[in-house]
Amino acid sequence: MINPNTVSRYSPILIGLHWFMFVLLIAVYVTMEFRGMFPKGSDPREFMKALHFMFGIVVLLLVIVRLGVRLSSPTPAIAPTPKPLENALAKIVHLSLYAFMVFMPIAGWIILSAEGHGVPFFGLELPPLVGENHDLAEQVEHWHGLVGEIGYYLIGLHVLAGLFHHYVKRDNTLKRISLINKES
Repeated sequence: MINPNTVSRYSPILIGLHWFMFVLLIAVYVTMEFRGMFPKGSDPREFMKALHFMFGIVVLLLVIVRLGVRLSSPTPAIAPTPKPLENALAKIVHLSLYAFMVFMPIAGWIILSAEGHGVPFFGLELPPLVGENHDLAEQVEHWHGLVGEIGYYLIGLHVLAGLFHHYVKRDNTLKRISLINKES
C-alpha cells in the first residue's frame, strides 16, 4: 500500500484529501452564497452556479477515492482512548459527513438532469442521471437545500469536536490528521 497510516497518524494522502476537501466544501458553499449577489440570468450568477456544480462533482469523485483509501487502511488510535459514547458519536458524525458528501453532488446532478439542463464539468457535459421530470427536480431540490443547511451544522460540529479534542481533552485526535507532522 502507498503511504499507509502509521500507528499515530493518517497517511499523507488521507491528510491531503481531508484538508483539500475541507477547502473545496467551503468553495461549494461560497459559490452558492455568492450567486445571490447577482441578478438571475446574469453571466456572473451562471458562472457561480457552474462552479458550484463542478466543485460538487469534484467532491463526489474525491470522496470515492477517500473512502477507498480509508477503508483499506487502519485507523490511527486516539490516545488516550475516548469513552465508548464519544466513539459512537464520532462514528455517527463521520458517517453523516460521508453520506453528505455523496448525497449532495448526486442530488445536484439529478436536479439539473430532471430540469433538462446539462451538468457542466470543466469543459465537459456530464450525461443526465434521469430524464426530464420537473416534479422530481422540485422534490430533490427541496432535499438538496435542506441537507445543504444541515451540512453547515454538521461541518461546524466536526470542526468544534476536533478543537474540543485538541484544546480541552488534549488527546491526539487533531494531530492524527494534521498537515504538520511534529513526530518527524
